[in-house]
Amino acid sequence: MSPNPIQHQTFALTTPLYYVNALPHIGSAYTTVAADVVARFQRLLGHSVSFVTGTDEHGQKIQRTAQEKERDPQAYCDEVVACFEDLWQKLNIQYDSFSRTTASRHEAIVREFFQRVWDNGDIYLGQQKGWYCVACEEFKDEGELLEDHYCPLHPNRQVEWRDEENYFFRLSKYQPALEDLYKNQPDFIQPTMRRNEVLSFVQGGLQDFSISRVNMDWGFPVPENPEHTLYVWFDALLGYITGLLQPEDEPTLERVLERGYPFQLHLIGKDILRFHAVYWPAMLLSAGMPLPERVFGHGFLTKDGHKISKTLGNTVDPVDLVERFGSDAFRYYFMKEIEFGRDGDYNETRFINTINADLANDLGNLLNRTLGMARKYCGGSVPNLDVAGISPENPLKALGDSLTPQVRSAYESLAFHQACGASLSLVRAGNKYIDDRAPWSLYKQGEQAAVEEVLYSVLESVRLVAYLLSPVVPHLSTAIYGQLGYSTDFDQPQSVRETAPFEHHGTWGALPPGQSLNKPEPVFRRIEVPSA
Repeated sequence: MSPNPIQHQTFALTTPLYYVNALPHIGSAYTTVAADVVARFQRLLGHSVSFVTGTDEHGQKIQRTAQEKERDPQAYCDEVVACFEDLWQKLNIQYDSFSRTTASRHEAIVREFFQRVWDNGDIYLGQQKGWYCVACEEFKDEGELLEDHYCPLHPNRQVEWRDEENYFFRLSKYQPALEDLYKNQPDFIQPTMRRNEVLSFVQGGLQDFSISRVNMDWGFPVPENPEHTLYVWFDALLGYITGLLQPEDEPTLERVLERGYPFQLHLIGKDILRFHAVYWPAMLLSAGMPLPERVFGHGFLTKDGHKISKTLGNTVDPVDLVERFGSDAFRYYFMKEIEFGRDGDYNETRFINTINADLANDLGNLLNRTLGMARKYCGGSVPNLDVAGISPENPLKALGDSLTPQVRSAYESLAFHQACGASLSLVRAGNKYIDDRAPWSLYKQGEQAAVEEVLYSVLESVRLVAYLLSPVVPHLSTAIYGQLGYSTDFDQPQSVRETAPFEHHGTWGALPPGQSLNKPEPVFRRIEVPSA
């Protein structure tokens, strides 16, 4: 956990708790990279962060999958969880807590929460009849289904007819409160298109939903009737809360409130929007718990313009991708090339071209060639000039002065593509500036002061870009800082706080004149495409 998690300044955020019926896929990697970028940017600002991710491990789908594999459900979950943890390490994800819904302390939280809702009179016994999608773990209305009762989200699986006794949560009771929430807190659901989807759903009239299942025992028993098992979503959503607890904490809701709750941000895929934007706040209201600040539902990924599907055989393996191209390339492509919130596409040719053009050519080569000139014309140090004396009309200084607020706003609104694009605009301006000013000619003409201003301006611009892109490409940013003579490690929050605080390094002109530079070396190598 980041330092001082009890402080009110803690920025708490989550990914979904991923369902372990299958190995992690490109969609879960996409969400988790985005959450990691948000968490890293908040830490860069100097904020304490609680970044919760984890796994949802109960439910009929898990039970059946384990049975098909002739495995004990818990042993099966443990195996899949290890794959998630391994991928997050490969992708350089720095989460603070990995919450598992099979943890014993999670059961304590679920029991206490259930009791609050029960005592509030919001749970009752009823009869549930309807079509049930085991893959979604959700009842579906007839009108939502495809022909022959196939699920629209799992078109290769037919739903099942259920007629069983269930416990229900009085969701309908909270319709007025939810409508007030959406009205008074318009940014609660983002982006706007998702908010509109939820408003339309709620305006159609909320129905109570069942929160227990029978004939299924892979989950927590209902405290009031152990013949029933708690519905997996009722259990899973509470995993966020459990994730805020420290190992030494007594698992109580009161303790959670002291550990950074409520969350500022839930990042989710659009397919689970209803659970997070409707069911979850209603459950919290019933239990007397504060509500999260924002729920952001991002879009789906496609490959080469087509829906990703095992049936079509066009899945994208995130492990393969990160092992071939590295974590920075993976993170940069998906954050820069896709507008977060909208559907986006993965195409390998575009992936390679983007990485080579932006990181290897524009950014990496600019640093390398400028460092070479600094060694040749300035003795291998940052040009020793009066930074305050650089004219506001210097094009790089002018761009740099406006870049940080622009990028900060982009990160805070989750417009990662804009943060990357704005940063790259300074890099491209740097390439143009050095070509236009031609310091090699200025040097021959004996204009040493002009040479030094050109080289300082470019090096400082590269530094600022590396700093602002560090939440996306931390390895590359660390390498650039190392070339510029810093010891900052952007994978170590304490190192960043001590050597590169935002107040100073987030402004153009922070590069100390006279600082020794290191020998130029490629900071990002081009991706070479194997010949056919």
